[in-house]
Amino acid sequence: MTNAFHTPDPTSWFPGAPAPTGFHVHPGAMPLYGPQYQQQPAQLYREMRLRHGPVVPVLLEGDIPAWLVIGYRELRYVLSSPQLFARDSRRWNAWDRIPPDWPLMAYIAYQPSLLFTEGAEHQRRAGAVSEALAAIDQFELRSQCERIADKLIDAFTGHGRADLMSQYAHPMPLLVVAGTFGLSEPDTLRLVGDVSATLNGGEGAMEAYQRVQATMQRLLDTKREMPGPDLASRLLAHPARLGDDEIIQDLILTMTAGQDTTANWIGNTLRLMLTDERFAITLSGGRRSAGQALNEVLWEDSPSQNSLGRWAVQDTHLGGQRIKAGDALILGLAAANADPQVRPDSYGGPAGNHAHMSFGHGEHGCPHPAPELAEVIAYTAVEVLLDRLPDMMLAVAPEALIWRTSIQMRGLSALPVEFTPGYASSRG
Repeated sequence: MTNAFHTPDPTSWFPGAPAPTGFHVHPGAMPLYGPQYQQQPAQLYREMRLRHGPVVPVLLEGDIPAWLVIGYRELRYVLSSPQLFARDSRRWNAWDRIPPDWPLMAYIAYQPSLLFTEGAEHQRRAGAVSEALAAIDQFELRSQCERIADKLIDAFTGHGRADLMSQYAHPMPLLVVAGTFGLSEPDTLRLVGDVSATLNGGEGAMEAYQRVQATMQRLLDTKREMPGPDLASRLLAHPARLGDDEIIQDLILTMTAGQDTTANWIGNTLRLMLTDERFAITLSGGRRSAGQALNEVLWEDSPSQNSLGRWAVQDTHLGGQRIKAGDALILGLAAANADPQVRPDSYGGPAGNHAHMSFGHGEHGCPHPAPELAEVIAYTAVEVLLDRLPDMMLAVAPEALIWRTSIQMRGLSALPVEFTPGYASSRG
């Protein structure tokens, strides 16, 4: 998605939106960036809750003000009320103060994808994507995940060392999703590098994104002539009659959103199992604890920390704060999961509880059944790795692990491990 956006023209605003009036920095606004946020976000969320309650005035990079919603009930209300808190970012009342090179521009500026649609248009496109995803055979998906996991592990098992983020967690979901799209192996291999460059941003990101678009257009051209049991063919044939541009945008969104979130879900789960003695007890097998670890991560160390964002349709009040029309709201998914109002001191842990906010909620939450498919990918990735490398251990001290710089994602820059060198798998 990076760089695939339209910077709003200050002379032509979203119909019905308030004209940009500049922004006001609220007293006590807390920065949502910097070392404390990157390394200890949970502590920062606790401080925010004590000082401001469930809705916090914050500063984004460049000291741009917004509201961070960290109350569980308040967040559910925002996500369930699209008539009050809408998705189209062209409503923002501060566009005239945002520089074109603002670091978060690629995530907030309007894009013609499912992410920014509203109302009937959103229902049309989201419904098509959900129905196409629902047709994926989860048993076949698991088999595909096992084959890809084995192939990735085969590439480093003989070395006795690996970085599980770059060599395993990041490529795993992308390779799986590319297969469900119906991409050929050569296109898939090229796509892995281009999507990585797009997500990382920086020099060459726009060119990489354009190559991703071209790959998707070739895919649609091929599937129009030779349809198959894949996501692209199902979207082309869907009664919603999606155009090529719509399908391409929504395929790219499905791929990039699913890749980054699932990769960090895998990485955060492996970190937990390698550093927490509760899971180390069963590390030699892994099968009894993988599911518990995956669910605990969604509650305690969610890869989806914050989501950008929603925009107030009119003046309103939320969590004791006065929200003005056009104000930006950041969805504090991880902070809401830790809200003491829904998780008191007597809380007994996340086992079996799936009421977390890590996949969002409401019409703009992860489309059904995307969370189930992501869980198949993540669970299989963790299970196969632990089965193949039972004596795996961290190659550095746990406190030496470095978290990526991101307002949205919680994920490690690297996860170096050591293990007894093994042989290529004979499975499959």
